[in-house]
Formats: sequence, structure tokens, C-alpha cells
Amino acid sequence: MSRFEGFGEHAVDFYDGLVADNSKSYWTDHKDTYLTDIRAPMEALLAELSGEFATDFGRATVFRPYRDVRFSKDKTPYKTHCGGVIEPGRGAGAYYVELSPAGLRTGGGCFHLQSDQLARFRTAVAEDIHGEALAKILTKLEKAGWDIKGDRLATRPRGYPADHPRLDLLRYRSVYASRTWEPDNVLHERALLARVRTAWRALRPFNEWARDHVGISEQTHR
Repeated sequence: MSRFEGFGEHAVDFYDGLVADNSKSYWTDHKDTYLTDIRAPMEALLAELSGEFATDFGRATVFRPYRDVRFSKDKTPYKTHCGGVIEPGRGAGAYYVELSPAGLRTGGGCFHLQSDQLARFRTAVAEDIHGEALAKILTKLEKAGWDIKGDRLATRPRGYPADHPRLDLLRYRSVYASRTWEPDNVLHERALLARVRTAWRALRPFNEWARDHVGISEQTHR
């Protein structure tokens, strides 16, 4: 595996063009740019980070560039970003990195929760020790500039009192932290490795909480 030296100079331009023309002809004409300026650097980035983040947590994956259009009204064939992740299984914590026209995004937490995972998440949040620990982790991330996002119920989940001290957390059906840097020179330099590593270190308490208290789903993903 090659040493990570940043994404190629045409990486963002490739996705700008794909946004404008999401077609097989564009993809075919520019596939070499995707492979050399995006895919290969993403694989190299994950390979270098795996020594710290994948050994006791999960495995590294670069997501396929093709969209799953079976259940979507949007039938455009290609993703307009390249994502990579180290995770033990969907929902059980994740070290995520993404390149797109918006720049570089990092994230972690519980991006998707199956019903069995959601049940374990709410059980842990409802308990004072584990729930308060997560609340402190998310508060610290938010104060450090991270966006806390996710799918939330408009009302309280069934079975929990209206005066529960962590009702806002219990409403989440998925919850994750995200941070984005607009395109800059660092995107094309080895220094990007340190940027992602620092971000992922900040996410470690959140991801370890998710691994320990949510875990991998026993259900089949669609």
C-alpha cells in the first residue's frame, strides 16, 4: 500500500463534474481520475489509520461508488462523495471520513440503528451511569465544534416518563457527531492524515460507548 500523501489535485473537480453530470459516460471518461486521485488515496489513508483505530475496534472499508437505487426515487447511478470507515458493524460506533465537493467530513457514533440496537441504546441512556456518560461525551464534542445529528422522534419514546433527565437523548433513533472542513490545500497534503487522526481521537469515547452499550445488530440489514 502506498504512503498517504493527500488526495489528488483533481479530486474535488471530479465530484463537481459528477454533480453536474451523474452519468455513465462521465464516469467512464473520468474513471482514471477517481481511481488515482480519490480511491487510492482513501485506501492509503485508511491503511495508515488502521494501526491505531482498527486493531481492537473493527475493519477498514472504502464504500463502493455506486448508489443502491432499488428503493430510491433518485435513480442517479453514482455517489457524489467517497466515504471510508472503520467500524465493528453498522450502528456500533464508526470512524468515518468522506471526501466530496463540500470538502472533508469526519464523523462517528451510531449512524444507523436496527430495532435491537435502538432498544439497547435507550436502555443504556436511561441508566444514570451509562446515560450520563454519553451526555457528557456529546456535550464535550459539541463544545469542541462538532455537530451532533441524527434521526429523532418528535415526542418521547413509549415507556419513558416525560420528566426523564435525558429525554432529549432518548428521542434519538440514530445519533452521530460530524465535522467538516471546506476544500483547502491540506486536502492534497500529507498533513490531512493528522487532521483526520486528531478528529478520530476526539470521537474515541463516543465510539467506545457505542461499541460497549449498543453493539452489532443481530438483524439483517436491508
